[in-house]
Parts: sequence; C-alpha cells; structure tokens
Amino acid sequence: MRPDGGAAAPRPGIETRLSVRLATVVAGARRRALRDGDRQIDTAHLLHSVIETDPDARTAFTGGAQVAKVLGYLVQRSIGYGLRWQSSVEQSGAVPVVADPGAAGWSPAAVAAMDTALARADARGEGQASGPDLLAALAQDGDCRAAEVLKRAGIDLDVLSRRLDEDGCRGDGSQQVHQG
Repeated sequence: MRPDGGAAAPRPGIETRLSVRLATVVAGARRRALRDGDRQIDTAHLLHSVIETDPDARTAFTGGAQVAKVLGYLVQRSIGYGLRWQSSVEQSGAVPVVADPGAAGWSPAAVAAMDTALARADARGEGQASGPDLLAALAQDGDCRAAEVLKRAGIDLDVLSRRLDEDGCRGDGSQQVHQG
C-alpha cells in the first residue's frame, strides 16, 4: 500500500506485455472495479473479467456448470457475498504489501497475479501473457479473493493449476486445455 492509501500497480510497462485478450480482461476488470465503487482492481475483478472475456481461460474448467457457478459467486459480490471486501486492500500470501509511491489502482495480490502471468509467458519464451496465464496465477495464490471465489464454487485449485500447467495452454487458441 502506498503511504497515501493508494494501492500498488503492476510495474511500468506490464500492460504492454499482455495479449490483446488479456488487455481486454484488464480493461474489463478496471471498469468492474469502478462500477462497484472499489478503489482498486483486485483478483476477483480479474477472475470475473477473464472468465467472461477469454474463451481459452474458460476451457480450463470441466464444463459450463463450473463456469456458471464461479460467475454466480462473482455476480453476488456486489449484492452480498464479498461486500466485506469493499473499501479494503486485498492482500494475500503471494506478496507482502510494499510501498510503491508511483503506482495506483491495483491490489498487491492483483499485481502479484499479473507478475506471475508474465513469468509464465516468459518461461514459454513468449513476450505476452494470456488469459490462461492469469487464471493459473490466480489459482496458484490460494489466499487471494479470486481463489476464495473459486474454492467456494467447488473448484479444486490444485487440479485447475495442474490442468493449465500440464496442457501447456498458451491462450492464443493454438493449444486448448483439455476438459475433464
């Protein structure tokens, strides 16, 4: 958290390393945060947007029923479930809160998720992160808000992470994640 109460943001240039789909996901998460009256994008905003926007990310789930259940919890965020999150900074075990005077608009956990998504792309030798990279990063941080939503919806985070890792999903449609 910044000394002035603002939230951390991804390192400068992070948004230039996102696929077109993932940039659309970030824009959607930003709009959702503003509409919900939240001070920052958090991992639940990112999860909601990646599931709605990126068909490659949706293929990581075992079917439409899982996706519908996750989206059901996310929709409830603004009408009950998740209200305790409003006006609070999301933190998780992924990254300690660090002062970053030049950044605003992202929770520390959302920054960590984006950094992890970029690291996954780097490990594949690609310059841009994708929706499945972000989904995998969210599933790997079991303490973030997105992981809480996934767990409440009955998603096994280890299985989801393994599916995304083992199948080598690139998020550009060239290699789909197998359902099942």
